Amino acid sequence: MARRQKQRQRQRRRQKVTLRVAQPHDFRRVDEYIWELSQSFRDDMRVPARLFGDKELFDAAFRDRTVMQLANAATLPGIVGYAMAMPDFHQGYGFPIGGVAATRADTGVISPGGVGYDINCGVRLLGTHLEREEVAPYLRDLTDALYRACPSGVGGKGRVRVSERELNELLTQGARWALKKGLARQEDVTRTEERGCLDGADPGKVSARAKERGRPQVGSLGAGNHFVEIDVVDALYDPDAADAFGLWEGQVVVQIHCGSRGFGHQVCDNYVKGLQSAVRKYGIKLPDRELVCAPIDSPEGRDYYGAMACAVNYAFVNRQVLAMGAREAFEQVLAGKVKNFDLFQVYDVCHNIAKFEEHDVDGQRMRLCVHRKGATRAFGPGYAGLPAAYRDVGQPVLVPGSMGTASYVLVGTQKALELTFGSTCHGAGRTMSRSKARKQVHGTELKTELERQGIIVRAGSNRGLAEEAPLAYKDVSRVVEAVHGLGIARKVARLRPLGVIKG
Repeated sequence: MARRQKQRQRQRRRQKVTLRVAQPHDFRRVDEYIWELSQSFRDDMRVPARLFGDKELFDAAFRDRTVMQLANAATLPGIVGYAMAMPDFHQGYGFPIGGVAATRADTGVISPGGVGYDINCGVRLLGTHLEREEVAPYLRDLTDALYRACPSGVGGKGRVRVSERELNELLTQGARWALKKGLARQEDVTRTEERGCLDGADPGKVSARAKERGRPQVGSLGAGNHFVEIDVVDALYDPDAADAFGLWEGQVVVQIHCGSRGFGHQVCDNYVKGLQSAVRKYGIKLPDRELVCAPIDSPEGRDYYGAMACAVNYAFVNRQVLAMGAREAFEQVLAGKVKNFDLFQVYDVCHNIAKFEEHDVDGQRMRLCVHRKGATRAFGPGYAGLPAAYRDVGQPVLVPGSMGTASYVLVGTQKALELTFGSTCHGAGRTMSRSKARKQVHGTELKTELERQGIIVRAGSNRGLAEEAPLAYKDVSRVVEAVHGLGIARKVARLRPLGVIKG
């Protein structure tokens, strides 16, 4: 009898629930850039769902599972406001990439699918005191030096070796650990989101396998869409904000885009599997197993948050160590050839994270767990957590484009706090899978074309290069125009690539 019951239970779990799939006509156009799906569209939705973008971006949402995943996210217990997708949205795991959802800290849930596998994937922007003309004669040497200084590739080893004890310190202290080890400057820590450390990290909630994968990778770029890039500021839109950020037209800057490497991936994988039992234990009904979650105020929810915070801090240190590598590369190539080769930090932002924040919901101040998956925090002027130099302007928002296209520096706004829990886009957003991109693009031809455009490329493999071809992504300028037009971030500067380092 017990055996037959278990078989029936397995059969029920295998059965797919047929869910109503939204079509474009099911959405109401709230304004030029807001498209809303009513809570009444499906009985299990607890809040409405909103897509942000112009008409062309909106239409593109129906080419994959973005809309279904967004509606599914609206069913999470404790969710408030709206389930939202920023204009760079596309299909992800559980949540769509570009997804934002805030749940009540007292009665809501926390979901690994709302954070992602590459926990605290993010972007760091370093400024220089150099004009493009000063760097031009040394650009190829600089790109080569950066490629050597910033280890990349699948499973690539990092710049720093740490013991198990040091790893646990790194996971709890984040950028403060790097500062103590001489791997950071105080201004780096100050100009990093959360000052480079998310509270609540608990190494005891991290698996031995995650630590095993993470120990050798501190200070490594990885593969996929991660990169180090030498750029030039080729347009300014808000001179006052640009001045506050230390940016000027013709300036050379460096972007670093990476996350928590194998460590974060393993943390996510462990909890995606482990929390399935929590869903059953607490009687949570989900339309998709990928939305696995646990009540925030439960042992399982606290365990995931403690482990996730460790991965967040790991990623902060990872980008910090790479930043020091970039400084070494600039010194190695430019010392004695230019007056000032130093790299100063503009800012470092996260875009795969869940954080506790206070926001106004229907006129009431609430403590919320804000999930941002492929979405960037965009707090406006006056936020006490910003560096003093930026407090009157707002938070720098870094939006990298696809390889060979522009990137943007934006600034957060008060309207973002009102509309999106202080969130905006994180990049261009994919339109094509990596496998499809490889079928349409040859890496060697792409590299030749980029170099013809004056962009020097160093990559670990032509296969990886093809996967990240510009045609596999949305037009980042269109995405940025949408968030600028909506007012959830404002354009400050445009960056154009000169040298690209890929894993």
